[in-house]
Amino acid sequence: MKDFSTFEFASEGFPARTVYKKGAGPAVVLLHELPGMIPECVDLGRRIAAAGFTVHMPLLFDQPDRSLSVGRTLGLVAQICISQEFYCFAKYQSSPITQWLKALCRKAHADSGGPGVGVIGMCLTGGFVLSLMADASVMAPVASQPSLPIGITRGHRAALGVSEDDLEAAKTRAESEVPLLAIRFSEDRTSPKERFDTLRHVFGGTPEVVRDDEVMCWKRGKALETIESNSGPGNPFDLSPRAHPVLTLELREAAILFG
Repeated sequence: MKDFSTFEFASEGFPARTVYKKGAGPAVVLLHELPGMIPECVDLGRRIAAAGFTVHMPLLFDQPDRSLSVGRTLGLVAQICISQEFYCFAKYQSSPITQWLKALCRKAHADSGGPGVGVIGMCLTGGFVLSLMADASVMAPVASQPSLPIGITRGHRAALGVSEDDLEAAKTRAESEVPLLAIRFSEDRTSPKERFDTLRHVFGGTPEVVRDDEVMCWKRGKALETIESNSGPGNPFDLSPRAHPVLTLELREAAILFG
């Protein structure tokens, strides 16, 4: 990662964490997923920078640019589940680390300028975007395969893992100026369908089906757009029904229909 600069950032009572930074232009805060800041996530950061943005990648746990390891991931799951910074099972509370992330978004905006900050959360951090939307600096939120709270019951699978105050603020901003984009694979049980049903209920009501074919399922409401990529039997991209990381490990170039 020698092509990234780094800085240490401490705020909101949280100890300093390393933030990797690259590019020029408006800021995008990219939150890595549960396996850690794996090479595929780092490459996503490079793509964002190459597109004309200043990407900020905070290291939330583990080491950067380490390849996926099942054993290490299981160890991280155990570590995170007992962490006081991440709420893995709380249905109606925001993880405390989101306060630190809000402060990072404000710093990224102040340093990089532009109309506001884009935020991409993935897997463990996917739902954090809802809390971050409550901050005025965030203007382009993307929740990719949000996985918290862990779906141990139907109630957990339908929950968003965010406090009522943060959710109400996110809804208000989404309806007025900052619509939310949420994406997942259609058969993904780690980011369950019930959670997207809740998102559509809270943010969009009954959405208009804009596109629904073998490649993508697009559903758009006033404050929310959801994209559910087909990972069912016979899908055109040879995706496993267990496919989960939309923007990193399971990225398919031909499936990118944005813009």
